Amino acid sequence: MMLVWLLIAWVFASAAVAMLPMRRQYVPGVILLLAAPVLIVMVGIQFGWVFALLGLAAFVSMFRNPLRYIAARLRGEHPEIPE
Repeated sequence: MMLVWLLIAWVFASAAVAMLPMRRQYVPGVILLLAAPVLIVMVGIQFGWVFALLGLAAFVSMFRNPLRYIAARLRGEHPEIPE
């Protein structure tokens, strides 16, 4: 049951971070970005791989722009960051 509360808190925290101005989103956004895979693995262990895949799909959908940026940086490109 504790995992469910952690997931709910993560969702509310990500919604709150999304409402911040772009320059203030970086630090909490990175924390949420790093916490999500840990939570998804915990969901997979406790509830099964189907729910983990659904969580992964939601995570990729929510963080598609930061994930694109990270992928571009790993390819050696220098994408622009919005102000």
